[in-house]
Amino acid sequence: MKESAREKIIAVGVEIVAVSGFNATGIDAILKAAGVPKGSFYHHFGTKENFGIEVINLFAENYTKKLHGYLDDEALAPLQRIRRYLEESIERTVQDNFSKGCLIGNLGQELAAQSERFRCRLEEVFHDWLGLFAKCLHEAQQAGELNPGLDPQSLAGFLLSGWEGAILRAKVMRSPEPLKQFVNVLFTRVLTAG
Repeated sequence: MKESAREKIIAVGVEIVAVSGFNATGIDAILKAAGVPKGSFYHHFGTKENFGIEVINLFAENYTKKLHGYLDDEALAPLQRIRRYLEESIERTVQDNFSKGCLIGNLGQELAAQSERFRCRLEEVFHDWLGLFAKCLHEAQQAGELNPGLDPQSLAGFLLSGWEGAILRAKVMRSPEPLKQFVNVLFTRVLTAG
């Protein structure tokens, strides 16, 4: 099925905003890359903020599906699912030459103080992701892989916050070391059975 002008603008927007940020991304650059006329943007979105919400929605939808693919994979033990996700994320970050990071984290840093609408939508995405990790961590407890006295929701919050911070440091350092260090400490000191 042919992609509509609206879908094309949003998809191109995800790619450009991931690298350049929201405020630094001009509408003209998006439209040029999408190959659509300027009137299409205002017809479909009205404002750049509406467009930004759609960029968040598309990225969140696609990334949440990706997370489900990792965290719901019953062929692996629960902690192996999380480790696989993190290790493959490190590989993608290196392949992207540390230019993207996490779009939701990037936009959170850039826009949370500028727009309550953006802040709320980004918080919803993080909340959804936190739930996916908490579910997997609860399964790890049930499988005897993880200390049953720990709260899966709190652990998921720690994991998500620590990972986002490690992504930020990796981008700044242009090195996978902060990500590797986080994974090492997470699995040797935090996500343990005892």
